[in-house]
Amino acid sequence: MLAGLLFAVHDAEDQPDRLAATLPFGGLTLIEYQARLLIGAGASQIILVATRPTPELLGAISRIGRRGVAVDAVRSAAEAAEKLHPLARVLMIADGLVTTESVVSDLADEDGDALLVVPEAEAPPGFERVGGHKAWAGIARLEPGRIAEVARLPRDYDVQSTLIRVASQARAVHIDLPLSTLGEGHGIEHRAASLERRSRSVLAASLSGRRGWFDRYVLAPVGRLVLPVLVDRKIPSAGVAAAGGLIGVLGLAGLATGFVASGAAAVLVATVALALGATLGDLRDEPELVRAERVAAVALPLLAILLVGFAVRDATYDGAPLATALALVVLAGLGERAIRPSARRAWWGSPSAYLALVTVTAVAGVAMPGLALTAIYAAATLGAAIEGLRRLP
Repeated sequence: MLAGLLFAVHDAEDQPDRLAATLPFGGLTLIEYQARLLIGAGASQIILVATRPTPELLGAISRIGRRGVAVDAVRSAAEAAEKLHPLARVLMIADGLVTTESVVSDLADEDGDALLVVPEAEAPPGFERVGGHKAWAGIARLEPGRIAEVARLPRDYDVQSTLIRVASQARAVHIDLPLSTLGEGHGIEHRAASLERRSRSVLAASLSGRRGWFDRYVLAPVGRLVLPVLVDRKIPSAGVAAAGGLIGVLGLAGLATGFVASGAAAVLVATVALALGATLGDLRDEPELVRAERVAAVALPLLAILLVGFAVRDATYDGAPLATALALVVLAGLGERAIRPSARRAWWGSPSAYLALVTVTAVAGVAMPGLALTAIYAAATLGAAIEGLRRLP
């Protein structure tokens, strides 16, 4: 069992009447974003150490609880030890820490005490020294006994800092944080303006870290340009989804009436818009909208490919384009079922990647050969994914 330990103790430096943990972060509060990272890593219980129950904090706790986890707000290590399951592994995130899902999930996979660290000389403000010329980078994996040890100390001790000291004395493993992650938004922040900048960096990093070539080399560059504008102007995720859906419908209508190149290009634009909307909705904790956008981002390209096959059939190829398109859609669907997200290779295809290739060949006037080559590519992707599954223990 994995339990998350969060803190809402420090006041915001530029808003003294507000806790730093409740500052806005991409449409929700920072503490909600941290909780979402822990839940994504497998946490079934969230323990929140808080100094005072502000209205913003109470609202955040209520919203976190709606995600299906137990949320316990406590004031001390003794209360936290009482709430904690005796067999739980504890994943602790520092007060005010901004990071990415991959960093949190990597630390949640093992057992035993561990501290995420960076070289002391490279540590930004807010990172505590832990000895050995290292500084704590804001995430720790702890045995439940560490909470009990701190609970036996005087109540006026800072729980977060004391836990780090206790874990260090217990010879916790030091896990180095890649320094490149510091440039992707990882850091401790107690100022609203700086937190807003970090949220944009985290958004860009979440796109750049994806494994497929289309997401990495097409979606990520577009996202780095567009998402900060959407966040700054507080564009709702539903608005992005509606725009993507409208463009997609227009593209499908164009394909159905014989405008192959322009119709396919429009659907490709719609697919990118829906994927960006899903990223924005994920940050704003809108799970139902995110699921709908992700389903649409898969279904639209596959439907467009079928319409391309229908549109380019002629006396030369007869029904071959439609049959090839149908085979491509089947292979793509099976591939999506077989591919584990963590095991995806950069060269493997995806529905959006297949549509991109079909669109390029349609613009070049060779849609039928493009469908055939893309179907072969989809078959190679499916074969590689199946081989990966066979190697699993």
